[in-house]
Amino acid sequence: MATQHLSSALPAPAVSPAYPMAKPGYGKRSAPGQQARTRDDFALLPTRERYVAGFVDHLPDGAAMSVKQLAKQLPLYGQQAISTALKALSVAGHLRRVRCPVGAGDETRWVFRTFWSRTARDNEWWTTYLATETATQTAAPAPAPEAPAPPPARPEGPAAAGQAPEPTAVPPQRTPPQAPDAEPTQTTTPSPAYLALARLGRDDHRLGLSAHDCTTLEPLATQWLDRGVTTDYLTNTLTAGLPTQVDSPAGLLRRRLIDKLPPQLPATPSTPAGTPTPTHRLLVECTDCGRPGPPEALPDGLCHPCHQTHTAHGNTAPPDPTQIAAVKAHMANLRDLLKPV
Repeated sequence: MATQHLSSALPAPAVSPAYPMAKPGYGKRSAPGQQARTRDDFALLPTRERYVAGFVDHLPDGAAMSVKQLAKQLPLYGQQAISTALKALSVAGHLRRVRCPVGAGDETRWVFRTFWSRTARDNEWWTTYLATETATQTAAPAPAPEAPAPPPARPEGPAAAGQAPEPTAVPPQRTPPQAPDAEPTQTTTPSPAYLALARLGRDDHRLGLSAHDCTTLEPLATQWLDRGVTTDYLTNTLTAGLPTQVDSPAGLLRRRLIDKLPPQLPATPSTPAGTPTPTHRLLVECTDCGRPGPPEALPDGLCHPCHQTHTAHGNTAPPDPTQIAAVKAHMANLRDLLKPV
């Protein structure tokens, strides 16, 4: 049973207009069915937890919820204190950190969200709600309806009732002759391989390449991208372990592009049309250590080891008098054994 703290809570600082927002899909998310905001919110929490909870409660959805960002905005406490307060808020039923897979196939990535509820919820409520949120995230978004084609323009004037007017005769015009070697001007966009090579000099001055060098090495870099590697992987491989001084950047990169060419992986078979879409289930993260797991396996938002540690620290019951007497008798026996004969 929670003990009510009658001391006045510290006023939560106002949310700065420049408070950073998380990337799309990340950050804070408000749980549904919360009670209206009142001055007695979080009255059962200690002073520090009420201070942090009042600030988080006023953050908009999508705001960054990392410990580092919160500590920057809350000057009274450091990162360690903010982390401990968030753990206490998770145990109190106000917060759950989750991760969710987004996308399909090879494009799947994990996004991290923090669900917040002004009203304290028990473990059963959070488990049910996160299962519902999973179903919402799994459902594919409905395709946007196509805009209806505009109706054909109706002719105006008296000619609309009768026959369409004849087109006006245009006298033939002479086309100026073009030179036989003239070609239509077109703007070519540099390939990803060319851009990756061109950016090497900006990341490391030892690998500065000229436009001619980038054009010469472009086919070799394209072979890497054709084998499924990303431009970041290509850049990291070319810039790893560089010598202190590079006399010929083009020669060094040419040697690495040839010697470190990745293997050709077999093509992934396409998924049959009748294959059902795998269910993307939310995983709850331990608020203390970040270990993921299903909602029912992390009561109070804590994994089993962290939950045991929190329970042991929160257990303030007095020791058993029988155990105290046994310890005293054992210590008296040890003293007797140490006495000189």
